[in-house]
Amino acid sequence: MANKSSVFDMIGPVMIGPSSSHTAGVVRIARAAIRVLGGVPDEATVTFYNSFARTYEGHGSDRAILGGLMDFKTDDPRIKSALEMASSSNLKYIFKSVGNSSIHHPNTIKLNLKKDGRSIEVVGESLGGGVINIAEVDGFVANFSAQSHTLIIKADDVSGAIAFISSVIAQEKTNIATMSVSRKGKNDLACHVIEMDTGIREITTSYLKSLPWVKELIYIPYIDL
Repeated sequence: MANKSSVFDMIGPVMIGPSSSHTAGVVRIARAAIRVLGGVPDEATVTFYNSFARTYEGHGSDRAILGGLMDFKTDDPRIKSALEMASSSNLKYIFKSVGNSSIHHPNTIKLNLKKDGRSIEVVGESLGGGVINIAEVDGFVANFSAQSHTLIIKADDVSGAIAFISSVIAQEKTNIATMSVSRKGKNDLACHVIEMDTGIREITTSYLKSLPWVKELIYIPYIDL
């Protein structure tokens, strides 16, 4: 047990732990996921893939993911005690591992989170140096970095939706950095993921939510994850 704890002995200016991929990146995936959820979860099922599946205990990714789910930043000393803190709080968690998945990035985590009756699934990839990619949200391709103001809009796959959403955002005089749309089938639900250079007002998100063909809108203002 002493060896498992010792990986957190190095506390640097930006993270706790021996590896930016296995600790800082993991914390950031979790903190992005709880913003999709809307808060700290009541329940979490964490699936580690490939490299993470083989090393998550020894490299401290188990503590990092729980710390992130409790919204601790990468340099928060409480990450050292995240396992104990999660167990003594209302956060119920399960760890799973899949050691050889050819369809996943080597450092992939899937988070199934629940809070107040709401459930989400987020798949994140730790790319190195603390950089992350949120690859999927609820089964839709997402591919956002959580380093910009981000809109996630689930909507009916109606003609002109992309142009209309873009025109509404343009009224805010913000630049769209990236925009991707994925759908599960023709005329099925579509998921728009939009990264913006600056934030947008609540009146704009409320208007978009009010559209009859918009089923869900999640706005994640940029914060330093």
